[in-house]
Amino acid sequence: MGEFKHTIKTGFIEALPLAIAIGAYGLSYGVLAKQANFSLTAAVAMSMLVFSGSVQLVTVAMLASGTTMPSVLFTSILLNLRNLLYGAALAEGLAPAKRKWRWLLSFGVSDEPFVLGSARFKKYGPDPLYFGAVAATFYSAWILSSYFGAFIGDKIDPLMFGLDLAFPVTFTALLIPSLKGKPVIATAVTAAVIVFLLEYFWPGNDLIVVVTGVLAPLAGLYAARRTQHA
Repeated sequence: MGEFKHTIKTGFIEALPLAIAIGAYGLSYGVLAKQANFSLTAAVAMSMLVFSGSVQLVTVAMLASGTTMPSVLFTSILLNLRNLLYGAALAEGLAPAKRKWRWLLSFGVSDEPFVLGSARFKKYGPDPLYFGAVAATFYSAWILSSYFGAFIGDKIDPLMFGLDLAFPVTFTALLIPSLKGKPVIATAVTAAVIVFLLEYFWPGNDLIVVVTGVLAPLAGLYAARRTQHA
């Protein structure tokens, strides 16, 4: 029981700094959802059922601009394809959990839990309980901040306070220490170049994340193969 509590406490403490940034991001989503004529219930329900900041913000923007639902669904699927790769990478670390719990843990697979979970698994081995604690912390922060953002509605402008940048900046700071080894660095550099070129020649394109997520890892695989044969 002592180890159980310690693992949960560790997951909560290590997730808390990023959860605060996620809260700021969720606040932005809630405000923008309300401004896009979402009801308080709809805005919070979307956070509870979808639990994806990028998908939710894109969905709000697309629906506000009159985009059709099939287009919204297609874009949402493309944006979340990266979670399949995350899930594959985390599978070994979550393997000790029973099947029914693995289904629940899979709902928590996203950018932030992937980074913390991967670091934990590399250092201590498989630990589904830790991952669950981290995912639950982020999920709670996202739901509460979404509710508060939708509740205050149009009383503040999240862009004015830079709340939309809170999560990307914090996530980048968390990710930088993991940039070790030629394959990882090659992937990161390639991703940066692709994003720059696409944004320069095709600004505002919603597929930038998808295209980068598909192409950048190929550079990492190439670098890994060159390293093995060197």
